[in-house]
Amino acid sequence: MISLKRFKTSAFSKLRLAIYSCALAAIGVSSAQAASCESNFTVEGVPLVTALSYKTWEAFPKLDPKKALDRLASAVLAEGFSDMKVDKAFGAITALQETSGFGRPQTLRVVARKLGGATRVDVIFSVQAGQVAPEDSVRGSVCRVIAAAAG
Repeated sequence: MISLKRFKTSAFSKLRLAIYSCALAAIGVSSAQAASCESNFTVEGVPLVTALSYKTWEAFPKLDPKKALDRLASAVLAEGFSDMKVDKAFGAITALQETSGFGRPQTLRVVARKLGGATRVDVIFSVQAGQVAPEDSVRGSVCRVIAAAAG
């Protein structure tokens, strides 16, 4: 026979476990939302063999995507990109950078979009097959562009 005292303790333990689990899940969600540009940075492709895509993103709470896009456009130009096209309807920027001297430009794509109560800014910097760019340099440049969204 199970005593009532033991039943109450068992039920209380389960409730406490459920509350702790929910709290840990909430912390995990909020830390994922607060991830920085630097920690989200990835590289896809095989250096010198295939095209490389340097990708990252960051979310900014309570930021209007249109304001972010204007700030991002200025930052893209400040980083030395040219032939910039801004599509305000889609919240997108495309720009080129020619550093090889052989007419093989690298492409930068920036998108600012509403995501819940925040604006998420995604950046993809692509270099063609046979080209490479130092990861630290690219990370610094694209993260400066993303940081400009906040003003």
